[in-house]
Amino acid sequence: MAQDYDSPRSKDEDEESIEALGNSSRQNQSVDLDDDENALAEGYELPGSDLSNEDASVTVIPMQGDEFVCVECFLVKHRSQLAYTTDEGPVCKECAA
Repeated sequence: MAQDYDSPRSKDEDEESIEALGNSSRQNQSVDLDDDENALAEGYELPGSDLSNEDASVTVIPMQGDEFVCVECFLVKHRSQLAYTTDEGPVCKECAA
């Protein structure tokens, strides 16, 4: 059915559509709130999430002479990332921004 969008609207149609929107929002609120997302997620296990029998071997490299620890983010950064130094210590460019 073709509709003339240029024709003037009647007030009754507007009021009815507003009431219909109000009723639909009330119906959406009455949806069962008992479906807790956490309860649904408890029974679901991600594949490979059980790493209890895995051995984590990581080689730790000591901090190099051209690196520093930022006093804001506590990450080890290369000296090219140094923005400025405060009384507490060096600050990286990311934290200075």
